[in-house]
Amino acid sequence: MPLASQLQEIETERLRLRPLRAADRADLHHLFTDPEVRRYLWNDEILPMEQTWAVVTESLRRFAADGTGLWAVSLLRRPTLIGFGGFWPFPARLEILFGLAPVQWSKGLATELARALLRYGFEELGLDRIDGSADAPNIASLRVMEKAGMRREAKSETGGRETLRYTLARDQYQPGKDRYLFHRKTQP
Repeated sequence: MPLASQLQEIETERLRLRPLRAADRADLHHLFTDPEVRRYLWNDEILPMEQTWAVVTESLRRFAADGTGLWAVSLLRRPTLIGFGGFWPFPARLEILFGLAPVQWSKGLATELARALLRYGFEELGLDRIDGSADAPNIASLRVMEKAGMRREAKSETGGRETLRYTLARDQYQPGKDRYLFHRKTQP
């Protein structure tokens, strides 16, 4: 059955993830343009709304095609978007990508999100390995990838920015005991 005809949702101990939808564009744009979020995500550029729309449109296309794309992240029992996460194509490869509103930082939510994404990638998508990267000064994201079980693979420089690359192979992955519920329902 094509992924487009299924509703998907992931629940963790404190988070609910669902694929982004068109109605999320304004909230996502607000998050993308937050100075603390865009600092590392968009090389500190303020994205125009049209570019956020393009991200959502591409995410919808990717979910329908192969299950990759970005999830809207909210706290359980609260529908407000507090972040995003998923798998996104970068020039060299598909990578894990995540971000939370600054008010949600330092609560362990990013690590909880990253672990859920790794589990989805290995268990639902059947990926053989999951890659990720962050600018070297983005200590918080580097630490999240490490806590989630990813290992530093390489260092490179792109556009004058030092980037650290991380990876986790399927045979090194251990899901742990974190709460993870994956719901898939056929749409009526």
